[in-house]
Amino acid sequence: MHELSLCGAIANIVTRHAAGRPVSVIHVQVGQLRQVVPDTLVFCWELVSDGTPLAGSRIDVEGVPARMRCRACGHVAEVGDLPVFACRDCGSIDAEVISGEEFMVTSLDLGAAPDGAAPDGAAPDGEANEGAST
Repeated sequence: MHELSLCGAIANIVTRHAAGRPVSVIHVQVGQLRQVVPDTLVFCWELVSDGTPLAGSRIDVEGVPARMRCRACGHVAEVGDLPVFACRDCGSIDAEVISGEEFMVTSLDLGAAPDGAAPDGAAPDGEANEGAST
């Protein structure tokens, strides 16, 4: 259950970027090939955030389908539930994964800062973005 350690990393990112502002939702992209179970991630978030300033916030998981591109013919296709990395058009196995390996905090839904000012790195509209993946 590596989702528990992933939630610890997410908590560190969220705490740093929230800069003391209350957090309601953490938006996360999780690629199909990451072997992360979204429901387990949500459950572990409740365990990790309980008793912290992040308690009561929730994780919104956006699944990213695995897609591959054939290097021989250029065809792009979703991998589907059974990851077979062979081109459906020409049969070549010379393929590259172009999506599905993501694991990224994409944005936060934040409340107002106690003094009403937006802290450094946070947008005044209550959303902060995290471009680095974990």
